[in-house]
Amino acid sequence: MEILEIKSNKREFLPLLLLGDEQEELINGYLDRGTLFVLYDGGILRTAAVVTDEGNGAYEVQNLATASESQRRGYGKAMIAHIVQFYKPAASRLILGTGDSPLTLPFYAACGFRETHRVKDYFLTHYNHPIYEAGRQLIDKVYLCLDL
Repeated sequence: MEILEIKSNKREFLPLLLLGDEQEELINGYLDRGTLFVLYDGGILRTAAVVTDEGNGAYEVQNLATASESQRRGYGKAMIAHIVQFYKPAASRLILGTGDSPLTLPFYAACGFRETHRVKDYFLTHYNHPIYEAGRQLIDKVYLCLDL
């Protein structure tokens, strides 16, 4: 397993990033200002993540996406562990926003994140189509935090 920081041609990873955030315009808003990490295993791209500096020691995981055929194999957790170690010297906390999904919330809780607040109707107002995960429409954005 190898995790690389990508500094150029970040849009080459857009197909994978769209699994983590279905609105390309939103990805474009944070991709250039963020740090892109990609995880390869066996020469195959498995996971990508984009992290932005939000100031005052806070870094936000804007996108974490694992290829469908590679999910539930520890790649997402390995990426989170890498991000924690990478930012720990400079950061006081990692934050992220996600949908109220029975798939993602337990994953992030297992990685040590705790819920801080919710943004009502976020997915209804920021996306041009309904977003479903695990058969459930995402409506509110749930913010989580991990103190470093």
